[in-house]
Amino acid sequence: MGTLTWNQHVVKKNNKALVLSLIIEKETISRADIANVTGLNKTTVSSLVTELLEDELIYESGPGISSGGRRPVILHFNRSTGYAIGVDIGVNYILAVLTDLKGKIIVEKSQNVNRTSYSSIISTVQTMIQSLMDDMPNSRYGIVGIGVGVPGIVNKEGSVLLAPNLGWTNIQLKEDLERIFNVPIIIENEANAGAVGEQQFGAGQDYENILYVSAGIGIGVGIILNTELYQGKSGFSGEMGHMIIELNGKRCNCGSRGCWEAYASENALLEMAGENIDSLESLIEHAKNGEKSAIDLFEKIGQYLGFGINNIINTFNPDQVIIGNRLALLREWIEEPILTTIENHTLAYHQKEMQLEFSKLGKYSTALGVSAFVVDHFIKAGEA
Repeated sequence: MGTLTWNQHVVKKNNKALVLSLIIEKETISRADIANVTGLNKTTVSSLVTELLEDELIYESGPGISSGGRRPVILHFNRSTGYAIGVDIGVNYILAVLTDLKGKIIVEKSQNVNRTSYSSIISTVQTMIQSLMDDMPNSRYGIVGIGVGVPGIVNKEGSVLLAPNLGWTNIQLKEDLERIFNVPIIIENEANAGAVGEQQFGAGQDYENILYVSAGIGIGVGIILNTELYQGKSGFSGEMGHMIIELNGKRCNCGSRGCWEAYASENALLEMAGENIDSLESLIEHAKNGEKSAIDLFEKIGQYLGFGINNIINTFNPDQVIIGNRLALLREWIEEPILTTIENHTLAYHQKEMQLEFSKLGKYSTALGVSAFVVDHFIKAGEA
């Protein structure tokens, strides 16, 4: 290809993705509206729309409301022309969802796991993905990709460099899954994915600067600044579970001492609860029955969560902090102590506008976040 035609090809591909993104965002829009918003001329818009119709990425419906003259034909995104799979690999669970291209869950599978070897986790994940594929409705594009959220440090090549709570180092997750499934694979840190899930479909939809605190067996933080996920130089941002909050404190799985997650995570909670309690769910039962010891524990965890959140708020001055993952189930007991701790410790100026909220998507934040990455990749890649 000569330079010129190559450039034209790139511009065209970008414009096509732009038009498609606009149709997705607006839900209902006409060709004339697209020309107005994008500044592309009407002929260009018409030919791109024709292609998108042929690609079955959009469909038309009857005339919209006329502003005088002919009534416009309305364009819609065809959300079921393909499907995405989102997998959340937790320390004690695996959740996998099949979604349409707008993030609606069609089928889901989940399984509890004990800390076990990588090979057994990958085979469980493989089985779950396969069974979602078997249940998938027929569509033009089938599976457009698979996204996986992992509690650890993931590089831009999709390798998991370190996941202390899973006991993983240097795991080539993307390569391994590509070999099995032969579709685009995206691997992301679970807190980053959870932040994007909540931003797109959950509690974060009206906010621009969001800190998503994923409080499970460990703690990770997903950071959204000016509506964009902040990933840092190598994609390793948000490892705030390893802020030191206690000098020479408790040992952490990362090898250090006094880390926030050693005090404020599900792991820390179960440790404090002692021998005869084996799960978060059983502690919740105790608290619901009004047992003081369980309620006191939750208060303490809330306080510890508040300490770390205080540090984060003072650093980032966000408009919203969302608490997600497993400890979000404790909302009725931990919300008050978190807020009290923030009130007592956070600089007053930071508190004025800041909203503390709990995940709206519950256990689905990460799975929906990685599924959204996959769809985004599909739309931008202009594969169609």
